[in-house]
Amino acid sequence: MKPNPIAIAQLAPSFPAVSLQTAAEADQQLLGQARLKSAFSTFLRLKHQGLFIADFDGIHRPALMKGLAILAEQEFDYLFGRITRAQLFGGTESNGILATSVLLFIDADSLLHKPRLWEMLVEAMLRNGYQRGEQWQQLTARIILIGHAGYYSELLQLERNFQNTFSIFGDVADEVDLSQITLEEYVAWLQQLAQLTNCRLSSSAVNPLLNFSCQLTEHQQRLSLASQVFIQLLQEATTVAGDVEVTGEHIRLAKQQRQFRHNAQEQLSAQNVDDAFIHLPTSGEMIGQICGLTVIDSGDYVYGEPARITASVHYGDGEVADIERKSELGGNIHAKGMMILSSLMYQIFGRDAPLHLSANIVFEQSYQEIDGDSASLAEYCCLISAISEQPIAQGIAVTGALDQFGNVQAIGGVNEKIEGFYNLCERRGLTGEQGVIIPRSNVQQLNLPERIIAAVKNGQFHLYEISHVDDAMELLMNKATGKPDDADNFPEESLYGLVQRRLDRLAGNGDEEDFSLFSRLLRKLKPGRI
Repeated sequence: MKPNPIAIAQLAPSFPAVSLQTAAEADQQLLGQARLKSAFSTFLRLKHQGLFIADFDGIHRPALMKGLAILAEQEFDYLFGRITRAQLFGGTESNGILATSVLLFIDADSLLHKPRLWEMLVEAMLRNGYQRGEQWQQLTARIILIGHAGYYSELLQLERNFQNTFSIFGDVADEVDLSQITLEEYVAWLQQLAQLTNCRLSSSAVNPLLNFSCQLTEHQQRLSLASQVFIQLLQEATTVAGDVEVTGEHIRLAKQQRQFRHNAQEQLSAQNVDDAFIHLPTSGEMIGQICGLTVIDSGDYVYGEPARITASVHYGDGEVADIERKSELGGNIHAKGMMILSSLMYQIFGRDAPLHLSANIVFEQSYQEIDGDSASLAEYCCLISAISEQPIAQGIAVTGALDQFGNVQAIGGVNEKIEGFYNLCERRGLTGEQGVIIPRSNVQQLNLPERIIAAVKNGQFHLYEISHVDDAMELLMNKATGKPDDADNFPEESLYGLVQRRLDRLAGNGDEEDFSLFSRLLRKLKPGRI
């Protein structure tokens, strides 16, 4: 098995030319919202039921609500923040908004922070009206709660009458598959967002925005519906342009400036590596050492950071010790990945007898909590290197999660990880021997910068896709893992053959040299030795 170099065409999404429309309608904001529109249509037909809309942080609520109001051909109002009783139920001089014929959107978070007001609203919905002074007031507004899906789940469990008042659930999609829409429809959606920010898109801005959309979804065939995120980017691009027309260059500069505002921690980390405070080789070979890849997420900025992983082995009871876990710096998912790693090793080498080996694996110079199983591929390769005493190429970084049969599974943050290692290699000088191994299932998520694509195209940097752990080890250690015979013995000079021979020696079954005191004395007494 050999790892496959990833084709240049697969390193980033590509889109055909799309012409801009002269105008975009407000209901275009319902693009890709089939589930929401279905729930909304049912809600309009059921006169005495409320609707709960589960949205997400990246949505621009006013545009979404306006699109639904256009669909219903009704006016709408939106209550959020400090909601008062008088707003809902009226006072001495007003009937309150519940007595008007509008679509009434209410922010769930704001309302639920006022338990008494929530109880009054539920009661009014159950009774289809409310008492205002001595007058009975009919409830005529159509009530729509909008908030996080977690609120819906909690209310279903904790609020007895919630199912009777808000029986309809509408889910706001945060992305759409390209097979479900046309690019022309999506570009019209982008144009409508540009209108909301009082700017105009030029034709050169379309491709950068489509590329940015794929970055948000982390998929080449899916586009983001996070309207608020696009509005923020377009506002920043407008300030860069100093004009109402936004071009592709303005989008690029706005993203560049945003990165500069948020990447202080990334630059500090890079400086520590450049100053050799953090030891992280990217050339040569080393036994029991490999370059893994991590992702740092600070909430508003995500970047990739290489990490040096080492393994040591010695005679023992078969335990593969996770030093991160023992020092309380490893999370539960990372511990699970280590257990799977151990299981894989036993599945290959310890089917019929225990392994007389103990090993320690650690992220060197790591002083914060590590979690996730995306390093399990790198850790396993590092462990096999230490057992077989075969060196690993330090210029190739590895990311991937293992299952118990050695299959390599998808991981998160693949683009950030590749870019983080590439940046390190670029600062030191590209040698043409450096690269990254990623799971084959992550190829569809690639969305790399043009500079990395150019380096791969020119043979200065390499990207490999794999589906099994053996593919990675053969590339890293330049030796075939080998196939077992009917007795489960691997060829002697294969990588797994070397591992098997070392394990046999540790078990006392091999031809390891005897270094006991008595043996050394006997050798000294042999003729010809002084």
